[in-house]
Amino acid sequence: MSGALVAGEAVGRAIPLVAGALGAGGIAVAALPSRVRMRAELRRRWRTWAIAAPLFLGALYLGAGGAFALAAALGAVAVGEYVRMAGLRSVDHAVLTVAAVGLPGLAWLAPGTLDLRTAGALLLVAVLPPLLSGDGSAGFTRAARTVFALLWIPVPLTGLVTLGDTAVAVGLAVALGDVGAWCGGTALGRRGPLARPLSPLSPNKTWAGVAGAVAATGTVLLVLGVFSFALWAAVLAGCVLGDLLESMVKREAGVKDAGNWLPGFGGLLDRIDSLLPALLLATVVSP
Repeated sequence: MSGALVAGEAVGRAIPLVAGALGAGGIAVAALPSRVRMRAELRRRWRTWAIAAPLFLGALYLGAGGAFALAAALGAVAVGEYVRMAGLRSVDHAVLTVAAVGLPGLAWLAPGTLDLRTAGALLLVAVLPPLLSGDGSAGFTRAARTVFALLWIPVPLTGLVTLGDTAVAVGLAVALGDVGAWCGGTALGRRGPLARPLSPLSPNKTWAGVAGAVAATGTVLLVLGVFSFALWAAVLAGCVLGDLLESMVKREAGVKDAGNWLPGFGGLLDRIDSLLPALLLATVVSP
């Protein structure tokens, strides 16, 4: 059975879930009274989801080629946002952009080349710009931030290609896991032990949100017929840790959002922060 056919079947199973979630969400945000503080933001988020969900599923429906295009596009945009936050130079930006397009491309056209040799070459290329320019004032910082970006953005997004139909489930589980975390935090996170924040990096993220993510991610994986404890743990860890990781980056950079072009979210990294570690961990636990 071809990869495109398998991915098409996975998308076909996901469409009713996505349609139901968007429909229920649309009705809910439309019915919100005007006194609700986040009404306008929630409506913007729903509109963004209504556009993003078909694009995500449509790309993966096309198989490995579509997954490559999706991963490369997401990677190129996310890298640009990261470079601005991290204060990297144009040559560092170029290295990361080439990796954001090249790694998913290799996974599509020559998957056998993705091994330790590729990892070694990536690390070498990441440190070459500050080395060759003789940057003694910020060279180490630039190299470290570039290597981190490689592991944070292009490498995980390559999982959209290598995971095949599992990428559909991971993407949807993360998306609805974020919704579940928000609902759990809103409903249960006002007082009591579940109201405790996970980390000072993001005080609004509470254990109540984790409980909501636990329920939502497990439900999505069960509905899509791909549930395993290892995959559930990978997705859940992505939902919990991804936001904290990006918060750490943003706090050091002194910014609230990675960008301001994505309605309801800020930048692309603000939307895919949980997806990145979830894809990476799903790749680790997948057979």
